[in-house]
Amino acid sequence: DLVCGGPPCQPFSLGGLRQADVDNRNMIPEFVRCVRECEPEMFLMENVPGLVSKKTRPYFDETLEKFRRLGFTINWSILYAPDYGVPQKRRRLFVLGSRNRMLYFPKATHGPDADVPHPVSKDYISKVPLGDPPNSPVRYARSPDLRKSPYAGHIYNGGGRPIDLDAPCHTILASSGGYKTHWIDTEGIAPRYHAHLMNGGMPWEGKVPGARRLSTLECSIIQTFPEEMFFAGTRSSQYTQIGDAVPPRMAAALAESLDNQFRGIESELKPVDADATLLQGRLFV
Repeated sequence: DLVCGGPPCQPFSLGGLRQADVDNRNMIPEFVRCVRECEPEMFLMENVPGLVSKKTRPYFDETLEKFRRLGFTINWSILYAPDYGVPQKRRRLFVLGSRNRMLYFPKATHGPDADVPHPVSKDYISKVPLGDPPNSPVRYARSPDLRKSPYAGHIYNGGGRPIDLDAPCHTILASSGGYKTHWIDTEGIAPRYHAHLMNGGMPWEGKVPGARRLSTLECSIIQTFPEEMFFAGTRSSQYTQIGDAVPPRMAAALAESLDNQFRGIESELKPVDADATLLQGRLFV
């Protein structure tokens, strides 16, 4: 009844070259083949928002046309993980296909359009470490790239950023495990240093006092995996498995929605205008 999957995102990631169909890691054609050969009533495909960026949008549109020629009605949207109870600023592209009718995406369970606020990092992690954090030091960047928020921009070495415990966490990256691992500011340095730079101060040097990076356990908890979830392989492989995954809580919301629609229960559904979502500026935030 359902084919569900997430082809590798590297050919479309905003952090990569976005070579789409000329990238040998592109498995979207195989997903299309699977749908064609299995002939399901519905399918759900997940990928990164970069798939609908200007550079790769023609390839995305061609892919949707292939699904339509197989007899599917298509709907797609960029979904925001905190809207479904995930304490992480993760946005992912989802494509729904059905042979009989238009499928819709579930209403937000958290946030301004719901009765429950978005979850925040401190509800899941704290300054006290869980598990065994990596020992990659956090250092001040020589040429800091400032943003309005002390928790954004590139003020420190690597791609890891300080976490605002009063907000959802940054997206957990598959490349975590070293300098791209986000970190907890146990001594409150980030707001003070950001203010110093915004006021024209010179960059500081050396290690950031009290900074510690997230452990695999903390990353998996932010992804909403159960604490007892086991990830095999090396520590680097575990970070990759965690960062590549669709957050279970987000996946559950989609699964329940599709099950309800398959059984004809539509009270919790809403239509999504995907292009309007892009125009609202929510795609690359």
